[in-house]
Amino acid sequence: MTLQDRLTADLKASMLARDADRTGTLRLVKSALGYAQIEKKTDQLSDADVSAVFQKEAKKRRDAIEEYERGGRPELAAKERAELAVIEEFLPRALAPAELETLVKAAIAEVGATSKKDMGAVMKAAQAKAAGRADGKTLSGVVVRLLP
Repeated sequence: MTLQDRLTADLKASMLARDADRTGTLRLVKSALGYAQIEKKTDQLSDADVSAVFQKEAKKRRDAIEEYERGGRPELAAKERAELAVIEEFLPRALAPAELETLVKAAIAEVGATSKKDMGAVMKAAQAKAAGRADGKTLSGVVVRLLP
């Protein structure tokens, strides 16, 4: 079962269960997938493309939570957290810190990075290896810490 099929099945189940919050979140993601299909001019997105859309939607929610908390709007931050929890069910398991560090070390060795000037190349290699299981901010922090 593809990720997109899983989303559709879960959306139908939440509609039947009359879970308005979950249904709303899944509809937003399904809409984002539709826009991605139009953008790529294809009828069916690959699982990697679908996963990228889920990652993008999760990042939007994380950023919104941060902004709402900074702006003193805990009720809106709570709504975004609930949406993020639903979206994260569809994301692959995140890498543990030790796994992430090992991955970055391998990327540094692969690229042959010797200084912080090589950060762009290391980030590109590390993001390819992480395959959506680590967000860019976390990955960037590990790369900066490990580069000489």
